[in-house]
Amino acid sequence: MSVQNIPAAPVLDGWTHVYSGKVRDLYEPSTPHPRGDVVLVVASDRISAYDWVLPTEIPGKGAILTALSLWWFDQIKDIVPNHTVEAPIPEQVQGRAMVCQRLDMFPVECVARGYLTGSGLTEYNATGDVCGVPLPPGLVDGSRLPQPIFTPATKAELGLHDENVSFEKVVAEIGEEDATVLRDLTLRLYERAHEIARDKGIILADTKFEFGRDKAGAIILGDEVLTPDSSRFWPADLWEPGHVQPSYDKQYVRDWLTSPASGWDRNSGEAPPQLPDAVVEKTRERYLEAYDRLAKN
Repeated sequence: MSVQNIPAAPVLDGWTHVYSGKVRDLYEPSTPHPRGDVVLVVASDRISAYDWVLPTEIPGKGAILTALSLWWFDQIKDIVPNHTVEAPIPEQVQGRAMVCQRLDMFPVECVARGYLTGSGLTEYNATGDVCGVPLPPGLVDGSRLPQPIFTPATKAELGLHDENVSFEKVVAEIGEEDATVLRDLTLRLYERAHEIARDKGIILADTKFEFGRDKAGAIILGDEVLTPDSSRFWPADLWEPGHVQPSYDKQYVRDWLTSPASGWDRNSGEAPPQLPDAVVEKTRERYLEAYDRLAKN
């Protein structure tokens, strides 16, 4: 994927743009900030799939991701502190930005899975385990696991695949003590979030967290949390193991891109096409419904 696909970030008074990812734009204060060493994280309406930033945006997506992350941070703050700080947000990005303390991030995607699907299913079908965690035979797409498992991944550069790795690989990367803390926090957060979502008629199949250290050395939860971009949310009343589940995430976009209707070959190296209006609207509806069912119920 080429970063040329990412539009220029907006110019914001008092902030200097320093980086753009697939979805988020990062800014530093142009002058010393009263809250100390902070950054401004702006969620755009961009959407990515198959390691491409798509040429079509999903209107309102950035605001939904930000509002849902802030809601979840409040639900789990007793388990681990997060990186958000109270500070004014520039008017141009009100509703889709957070001021956050700067962290020294761990180079690990902390993934928790309570159900088998996606890359976990592919690995299980080939080896009988996921990230070195053995699983019982006979599981299918959508099966609930005997208990949630920690299946970390290495963080890839923009445009490259994250790689699923074993817990032992994380220990080798960051040390046993920190690896154990991250694993335990990840599973505790997943179990809390799964319970909350299940009470609202939604299954949290899997999710990922990112952690860092603050200047005092404390482990802090960073990035976004528990949104349709970082999680698989399924309607509980439609859950039926044995096939791909209906979902409140960008799976609808992935399915269209790999369908004959798109005319796109994901292995061709060519950029994906524009999304049709109907796909944009249905994707937006899924993101909005996830927010409404979780945070407004």
